[in-house]
Amino acid sequence: MKKIVLALAFIGWGSVAMAQQVTPQDRTAKRAEMREKMQQREQDHMAQMQKDLKLNEAQVAQIKALHDKQKAGMKADFEKNKEMRQARMEDMKARRAQMDADMKRILTPQQYDQWQADRKEKMEQRRMAMKDRKMMKKPATTPAPDMK
Repeated sequence: MKKIVLALAFIGWGSVAMAQQVTPQDRTAKRAEMREKMQQREQDHMAQMQKDLKLNEAQVAQIKALHDKQKAGMKADFEKNKEMRQARMEDMKARRAQMDADMKRILTPQQYDQWQADRKEKMEQRRMAMKDRKMMKKPATTPAPDMK
């Protein structure tokens, strides 16, 4: 009886672990969903501006064109700086590798292993802290009531 319960528990935990893996299709679907939300948010924002500022159709069209131009400029800047970001990342990797080699030369094998374990633990703590901060920054899902 105990073996059956243990086997079922392992199968349950295994399925939970497998369920948390993110597939490329999931990422693609999430991106598409985020794009739709952004477009909806832009449309809502434009409708609210039109209502609040009493814009006519020509003004709405001009503002949309301005927003599109701004978005295109930001995308171009992002692409232009992509190579610089990649070069910086490669430089950081090289520095990290050099630091690692120097520490390996200085420390004993036991000290080096301990240093690496401590480093990984601190990195995981930072990663969790960043995740917590992201969760705290997310806006509430319910809209705020009108203050008018």
